[in-house]
Amino acid sequence: MGSLFKEPRLIGVPVGSIKYFRLQRQLIQERPLLKYCYDIWYRGMAAANNGAAFKPGETLELGSGGSLLSDHVPHLITSDVVEGVAARVIDGRALPFQDESMQAIFMTHTFHHIPDVARFLKEADRVLKPGGFVAMVEVAHTPLARVFFDKFHPEPYDDRPSDWDFTQNDSMMDSNQALSWMVFVRDHRKYQEQFPRLRLERTKWLPWVTYFLAGGVTMRNLIPSFLVPLLIGLEFLARPLCPLAALHWLLILRKSA
Repeated sequence: MGSLFKEPRLIGVPVGSIKYFRLQRQLIQERPLLKYCYDIWYRGMAAANNGAAFKPGETLELGSGGSLLSDHVPHLITSDVVEGVAARVIDGRALPFQDESMQAIFMTHTFHHIPDVARFLKEADRVLKPGGFVAMVEVAHTPLARVFFDKFHPEPYDDRPSDWDFTQNDSMMDSNQALSWMVFVRDHRKYQEQFPRLRLERTKWLPWVTYFLAGGVTMRNLIPSFLVPLLIGLEFLARPLCPLAALHWLLILRKSA
């Protein structure tokens, strides 16, 4: 991606650094269209608890980075693999919690960074209480998403590998943005056979017009504030195009009782 369209404040800032995540958090807070998208993401994830109260010590966010999920989920344990950006340093492949002790695990743009997602899913199955859930926002596999994330995003997007695993030397950049589609759609039968207690309960397309125009958390925002209400209305009208153009989707995995 050329520097012409990149958010100027991120140029030269090491990806995954404390400063990088702080700047991304600021971008979400400062850009009304982007904040609109993230609020929908967060509310959708929190709603998977079906109105029940979140309990202290039983809700975990993996890959917190620049996340603002704690504004929507009380008692949230924030975590990341990078020191200093969250309350704890936690690797999703080795969760430091007792069996059936957790109510929920939240992930935003995190699943596709885990080089061995089968290990994470096994750990999630172990630590979640019956009825507990994993709620994640991930990159979608629509025609627009495939082009956008393959051609205009620095992280890899490859839906061709037969294996879910990938080599990781850089926890921020070595990933596969097609991973959620590969696991839960393309290889759904394999997933069900390996993790029968973690049922894919729900998938939902997420706002794409507003996210795209807001520049996400890496690109420039070129939209003046007076156009925000109009573009939110356009988002509503564009919903029928989600199967072709949505950039993200929400997935809920529920552990059977």
